[in-house]
Amino acid sequence: MRAATACAFVGALALTGCAAGAGTAGTQDGTQLLTIPREDMATFTRNFNPFSPNAAPMTQQAIYESLLVFNPNDGTTTPWLATEWTPAPDGTGLTFTVRDGVRWSDGEPFTAADVAFTFQLQQDIAGGYEYLDTVTADDESTVTFAFNAPFAPALYELGRQVIVPKHIWEGIGDAALETNETPVGTGPYTEVASFESQAFSLAKNPNYWQPDKQKIEGIQMLAFAGNDPANLATTNGETDWADQFIPDIENAFVADDPANRHFWFPATDSVINWQLNTTKPPFDDVQVRRALSMAIDRESITDVAMQGYTHPADCTGLSDGYDAWRDEAVAGSCDWTDRDVEGANAILDEAGYVRGADGTRTMPDGSPLSFDISVGATSSDWLSAANIIDQNLDDVGIDATVNAPDWSAVVAGYEDGSFDTGIVWSNMEPTPYQFYRGVMSTETVEPVGEQATQNYHRFGLPEADALLAQFAASTDEESQRQAIDGLQELFDENAPVVPLFPGPRWGAYNTTRFTGFPTEDDPYATLSTRSPTTVLVLTTLEPVVAE
Repeated sequence: MRAATACAFVGALALTGCAAGAGTAGTQDGTQLLTIPREDMATFTRNFNPFSPNAAPMTQQAIYESLLVFNPNDGTTTPWLATEWTPAPDGTGLTFTVRDGVRWSDGEPFTAADVAFTFQLQQDIAGGYEYLDTVTADDESTVTFAFNAPFAPALYELGRQVIVPKHIWEGIGDAALETNETPVGTGPYTEVASFESQAFSLAKNPNYWQPDKQKIEGIQMLAFAGNDPANLATTNGETDWADQFIPDIENAFVADDPANRHFWFPATDSVINWQLNTTKPPFDDVQVRRALSMAIDRESITDVAMQGYTHPADCTGLSDGYDAWRDEAVAGSCDWTDRDVEGANAILDEAGYVRGADGTRTMPDGSPLSFDISVGATSSDWLSAANIIDQNLDDVGIDATVNAPDWSAVVAGYEDGSFDTGIVWSNMEPTPYQFYRGVMSTETVEPVGEQATQNYHRFGLPEADALLAQFAASTDEESQRQAIDGLQELFDENAPVVPLFPGPRWGAYNTTRFTGFPTEDDPYATLSTRSPTTVLVLTTLEPVVAE
């Protein structure tokens, strides 16, 4: 019965594991495909435009490649389409040497001109890279980026941009709207072998620059409307590699075949925050934000909602991926990220949020102190976290309501600033610069009604801007560290968001058909199927040879 249910979700498709029966993953023309679920996509659209927010999975992981690949698990940077780079002495530029011998999947040579063209196109479509003055292909193998000011985070930002072929995209009229149904890339798996709304498969790039690393024959993606059906397919053995939340994974997944089923959930992903819309009272009051944080039982959230896969966040707001940057003096003095119901009540009392005879609080104008907590309905882990917060707030006399429509509606409320509060991810980059910029910079604050792509809570401090500018202009680590230390102090003082827990980097895999996945002992990549390091996994995996 469980197998039949899983098959109903993926549909009666010839290329899915269900067509072959429960417990088997995908094949195409008798060839084993690496099968991966997506729990956040009920259907797929044939859109392989890497500039599109609606691009199909694997567009930026298997089809298009970047200059560099940064691995947050061990802090290493792997040269990819670039082999080396040289910063300008004053920090106002970078020169990359692109890899010789790389060809696009249609056989055309990859050159520095493709790199320069890509960055111009990216800026034309979506802006960004405000610090870039010019990008110039000096010759076929070198490209120089000139900045309008020193910008220390540039190496990682520029290095992670996937590159597109100039000879294809220069002929496209409106690149933002292009669906790019038959992509041409430099990645290991570029050929769309089949495509249906709930499953598609990619085959080998016939001109890949690392043919010896194309040991798997192809990739199959399966669409699911939520964690539960994706988990069912995974626990039934119908997938090879999954990165969604799986409750009680030891019993639900590993126990059926401990020799082949494994997981690794390091808490190095972005911190998950409870964001409070600071354009609305009472969230514009730092004391209220701190009191609300003190009301939360993070131990219950991490133990129950997150199944013990992570731990409570501290008042620096930093993920475990930033442990090397954490100021232990700040982290060791946290008070507002520890549960203290008595202290929270005292702060709210003093701030004028009166608790009536019925136990509920009112705003200073006499209206009820009540609000929504928004979270996508399909995210069972975050939804559970929101429900725990809701229950915790009862202890301080606050009436909250968990609002759980589909994620598109939730994100629309975040982006236009109409939401009250919500469970939200944060920026996670190689340094904490982007994290603090996304939660405290005035440059990221958009007016209510205008689209925000970060800083949904709309909070900014000029003091944070100054420290971020110090970091960006620094060419030495000590100056950068001083700036990040100052940003940690500002975060602690102002509680711009309420940090809940560092997000685990989900990753579960089944070695019945493929081996070579990253592990805690061999952290050469994350186990995410949708990160820059995914290409490192795709070019490491090997099929199991039948005896």
